[in-house]
Amino acid sequence: QVQLVESGGGLVQAGDSLRLSCAASGRAGYAMGWFRQARGKEREFVATITWSGGSTYYAASVKGRFTISRDNAKNMVYLQMNSLKPEDTAVYYCAARTQYSAYYTRPTEYDYWGQGTQVTVSS
Repeated sequence: QVQLVESGGGLVQAGDSLRLSCAASGRAGYAMGWFRQARGKEREFVATITWSGGSTYYAASVKGRFTISRDNAKNMVYLQMNSLKPEDTAVYYCAARTQYSAYYTRPTEYDYWGQGTQVTVSS
């Protein structure tokens, strides 16, 4: 069992930066991902990182602006978000994937989820 708790969301202006954190407890050794869900839209993939941190993948909409990282010693996963845009406004979720999957952009491939943290970017 894995418990995930996100933090770091808030209200910022366009062009600002924000860092989200995800604290994991329970079993370790999983790939991790960040997803987001805007009001009235489906949950969408943002980024994922392997257990070792050696590989990362991003959605095209955030590539070059967002960076996912992890500190396994602290059981933490981060999402550094720079140059934020109003369209980044959403609830951001941290998720853990227990099995390897080539379909890492699909929410159904993830086994554990946090409660989400709201990010609002004003124009």
